[in-house]
Parts: sequence; C-alpha cells; structure tokens
Amino acid sequence: MAVGKIFKFHNDLDTDQIIASQYLLLPTIEEMKAHTFESLDPDFSSKVRPGDYVVGGENFGCGSSREQAPGVLKALGVEAVVAKSFARIFYRNAINIGLPVIVCKDLPDQVETGDEMELSLSDGVARARGVKYSCTRLPEYMQKILNQGGLIASLNKEV
Repeated sequence: MAVGKIFKFHNDLDTDQIIASQYLLLPTIEEMKAHTFESLDPDFSSKVRPGDYVVGGENFGCGSSREQAPGVLKALGVEAVVAKSFARIFYRNAINIGLPVIVCKDLPDQVETGDEMELSLSDGVARARGVKYSCTRLPEYMQKILNQGGLIASLNKEV
C-alpha cells in the first residue's frame, strides 16, 4: 500500500479549478503544473509531493473536457484521485494518461487535508485516520493499463 498525504477538495470541483484556462496556452504540462489548483490553494504545487493523494466529493472534474486537468495532477506525482464520484470525461481522461481515479463513497467526508492515507488499488481498500474504507477495486486489466502509463501508452506498446 502506498502512503501519502491527502489534499482535500469540495464537491463539483471543475476542471477550471484544477488548471485555469489561461494556463492552457503554456506549451507543456511541466510548465502548467505550477498553476494546479491555483484559485483554491495557491501553494498546492509547491506542497504536494509524489505519492500524495487528491480527495474530492461528488462530481470531481466536472466542466470542460480538458486533458490537462488530470495531466497536471499526474505531472506533480499525485498517486491517485479518490472521490465520491467523477465527471465521466475526467475519469476517462485520467485513465487514458495513467492517473488512477478511485471511487470511495465514505472516505471523503471523514478526512481532511494533511491526513495520511494508504491505498491499495488491487484490494480496493483505503486506510486513513485508523479506519479502513472500501473503494472501487480496479479490475486486473485496468491496473495493467495504469501500470503501463495509461490507455494510450498501453495501446502504443501493443503496436
């Protein structure tokens, strides 16, 4: 199980709040990532560390279909996004680039930013504040896709 720090966000978190549209003009994800969650937590990109987790409520990643939203999170080293539910296009974009997105109905209401969490994708289990939470258990084929860097990378390896 990977252990990391939680950064918690609200329900209906829009992709504009993950990466604002003016930063989409920057030429690379590496340049964009410094502006992740800038309107909600201006210091997020300097505080988050590889292996940390983003936790959200309902409808995480709603709004536009920009691929850069999960892209900046992955570029910052976010281990996974755990939420009560995801906007469909954010979920698909995350899987496409290899960012794990896990549905866990009870955990978001019980944790706060700064808490530590362990997550086992293969078991569908998260642990935080001494409590074990049941989450979506990713099927083996999806774990394989994520381990290869996402759907796009997986498909490129098959060619």
